[in-house]
Amino acid sequence: MLYSIILPTYNERDNLPLIAQFIHDTFTAANLSYEIVVVDDSSPDNTLAVAKSLQKLFGEEQFRIVSRPGKLGLGSAYSAGLKASSGQRIILMDADLSHHPRYIPEMIAVMDENPSYGNGTKKRKKPDIVSGTRYRKGGGVSGWDTKRKLTSCGANFLASFLLQTGGASDLTGSFRLYERHAIEQILPQVKCTGYAFQMEILVRAHKAGMIIGEVPIVFVDRIYGESKLGANEIIMYLKGLMNLFFTT
Repeated sequence: MLYSIILPTYNERDNLPLIAQFIHDTFTAANLSYEIVVVDDSSPDNTLAVAKSLQKLFGEEQFRIVSRPGKLGLGSAYSAGLKASSGQRIILMDADLSHHPRYIPEMIAVMDENPSYGNGTKKRKKPDIVSGTRYRKGGGVSGWDTKRKLTSCGANFLASFLLQTGGASDLTGSFRLYERHAIEQILPQVKCTGYAFQMEILVRAHKAGMIIGEVPIVFVDRIYGESKLGANEIIMYLKGLMNLFFTT
């Protein structure tokens, strides 16, 4: 089983070597095969040069680079990374160290589990998607001020209240493990951009009858660089939320 980790980057030159090493250590310790796919949108801080240095270290088969001519959006970055990947399973995560790879083996275990019910003859379908969640016991956020926490919790509560998501508790999180068939089916359907993008994936996955599993994670605010969340992203999120409410 090959796992493809897709990392969209924009101004992540300081974080990229660290997340690449953490991924390597995690997969090596778990004896799992992996490849990293970096999708860089012409970062002005020379993230691409750092990625090329890492590619020399890891090798082109294990560390792939997709270089794009400007900021073209998160959804298209995932699509580009998916096309460049070879794995049977796909991991989407941030490159800014907010998502620690140490949760990945547990996410894989949840995707692989298939417990029986009743007399043991009926079995639950395995998850098609396993999402890292900040909003179940054992999960949380580190490094955010009260305003940021309230904004995130409010956005998640509003989405959970208005949309059908199969009980998923973290609709705006972006740390997820996908069976390849699941992300290939859902990604072309997604219309939202920005932070609503992650939410729409789960909405459409639930509508398609896919099973969504969860693993509690602690989200850590970035150490290097600046957050990309601003007023424009919040407005885009609200527009995307209302669009999904009326169209799905």
